[in-house]
Amino acid sequence: MRKILVMSGKGGVGKTTVAVNLAVKLSEKNKVGLLDIDIHGPNVPKMLGLEGTEIRGENGKMLPAEYSPSLKAISIGFMLKDQNAPVIWRGPLKHKAITQFVNDVEWGDLDYFVVDLPPGTGDESMSIAELIPEAEAVIVSTPQEVALLDVRKTIGFARKLNIRIIGLIENMSGGVFGTGNVEKLAKEEGIPFLGTIPLDGSIARASDGGKPFVLSGADGGFGKIAEKIALYKPPHL
Repeated sequence: MRKILVMSGKGGVGKTTVAVNLAVKLSEKNKVGLLDIDIHGPNVPKMLGLEGTEIRGENGKMLPAEYSPSLKAISIGFMLKDQNAPVIWRGPLKHKAITQFVNDVEWGDLDYFVVDLPPGTGDESMSIAELIPEAEAVIVSTPQEVALLDVRKTIGFARKLNIRIIGLIENMSGGVFGTGNVEKLAKEEGIPFLGTIPLDGSIARASDGGKPFVLSGADGGFGKIAEKIALYKPPHL
């Protein structure tokens, strides 16, 4: 099973949109689990159109929400009675919840385990790195320099914790954000560049509507990126 962490150094770069669409794309030919560990901003249920889904238990395990026969998901968002209520937790509570999501969910046999992380390199990132030491990372950024400053920190975080970086993705490429800066950074850091996703209002509308963009008949770059992830082999193998 491939375990892929979708990370970003900065909030608002569309990381969850990327995680959801890549998970859906990979699930066309594989069995995929999607874990949302953004405790304070769990958006996966909405983007999959699964808001209001109740998580059940069986034989001491939680059963994840089923988006399709080949894609299952879990998120703290499924467990909140009031979707507008903030989750005010310190680090130990977040670590306990993430541990349960990894160890106490009946995921079944998976080909890919995609983890949507919150921005930055805080408690949640530390917890998942500890719980899944063999995970690989995909790092998402927009092209602005202010976003790239934070991406450099995420790259450093992954390297210090020996998390193999599959590559970088430039999201919201073009228009007011410019283009090409993430690819340039990838070359500077010696990291694969996985591709660009355009600044496209239809992608945002699809996410808001709970219908992943890749199901619209358009690709938006997600297909090629998913293929590169599937074909990725570490340089030493």
